[in-house]
Amino acid sequence: MAESRVFYYETQIEWRKEKEGEIKGPGLSPVAVGAPPEFSGREGNWAPEHLFVASLNTCFMLTLLTIAENSKLPLISFRSTAKGKLERVEGSVYQITEVVIKPTVVIASAHDLGRVPRILDKAKENCFISNSVKSVIKLEPEVHHHQTQASPSPLGEAPESVNPSSDPKRR
Repeated sequence: MAESRVFYYETQIEWRKEKEGEIKGPGLSPVAVGAPPEFSGREGNWAPEHLFVASLNTCFMLTLLTIAENSKLPLISFRSTAKGKLERVEGSVYQITEVVIKPTVVIASAHDLGRVPRILDKAKENCFISNSVKSVIKLEPEVHHHQTQASPSPLGEAPESVNPSSDPKRR
């Protein structure tokens, strides 16, 4: 029988003033948090809404990096933006109903462009943070292969890219 692996992550929060506090965890740097301006907080606070969206974005990145490594897909770079939509749901209170993650992935070889959509899908399917929430998670990736002086783009064209969500077969 397979051993069940369970992990626990502890955080603490302490109120400082008004609608601001500090979160920390064992062995972690403290982070100042508070309400965003639209909820009577001040500009510049890391709000729960930011932390929620950042958790999804970070988990997606780490899951993608692991799957790419296991798939022997060399990445040149990765960056991602994520935007969460907070709205009042009919008959309820506010909820983050949707998070759109927009990763930009640069791979080493144009020959691997066809593999990337499946790896992106696999990362989305296996991100445990997105699997733990009821918000809709959407990906809008951009994928490019790396161009070097030794392998310039033919006829001076821009690097080849693929956007899986624009491919009619992927809808």
